[in-house]
Amino acid sequence: MNTKHTRLSVRRFQAGFSLVELSMVLIVIAVIAGAVAVGADVQRNASYQRMGSSFVRGWQLAYLSHKTKSGVVVGDSQTSPTGFVKQNTTGADNNESCDVPLRTAMLAAGVDIPQGRTQGKESAYAYLDSNGNPQELQVCFRAIPWLTETTSGTWVDQVRNVMVIKQATPDVARLIDSLVDTARDARFGKVRQYPSLGSIAGTAPANYGMDNTCVQGGGPGGCGTALDEAQVATMTLYYVMDN
Repeated sequence: MNTKHTRLSVRRFQAGFSLVELSMVLIVIAVIAGAVAVGADVQRNASYQRMGSSFVRGWQLAYLSHKTKSGVVVGDSQTSPTGFVKQNTTGADNNESCDVPLRTAMLAAGVDIPQGRTQGKESAYAYLDSNGNPQELQVCFRAIPWLTETTSGTWVDQVRNVMVIKQATPDVARLIDSLVDTARDARFGKVRQYPSLGSIAGTAPANYGMDNTCVQGGGPGGCGTALDEAQVATMTLYYVMDN
């Protein structure tokens, strides 16, 4: 038995790792952690893309299909049609078509609707925010005053039918906007943040009112301390269905 070699091995083991060896271990751990974080971001963004292209666009197609098959928009009367969801001709109230009534109306018209969260909850879509916390996007339809530019260059509120997209995080809001419009503008285009940016008094382009540093329960504006474990604050988008 080589006792000299054994004594050297024991002494080296007892001496521990060198600074170089410890540095290499820390570098490897950092690389692995970075790769995991990047992979999570890629997976989350892919999920958001699917949500925008299949769920939100799917409900847009369902709305148009209902109008084609039944001759009226969802919630309108076939005997005395107004052209507006729930016959809300002024857009002044919060008379929305959501959840079970929306599902029932679509199926009664023979319209295929997106899968959504589960059967009976097709107008909801579960996802994870940038902090890894669960969120649920919800879709409704209603009529609202829509800021519109006239041929003379003035701005007026005209009642339009819209898809109401509730509980969208800032990331999801901007992604949905980019899928529909070329610019991620919160005040103009077919996708807008309402009602805070829907005033006729403001006719300049505007950024979305929140980012990922805003968390739930943050007081006015929905912003608070940006803790990693906090649920990201959400906003409501309006996606116009009428040209």
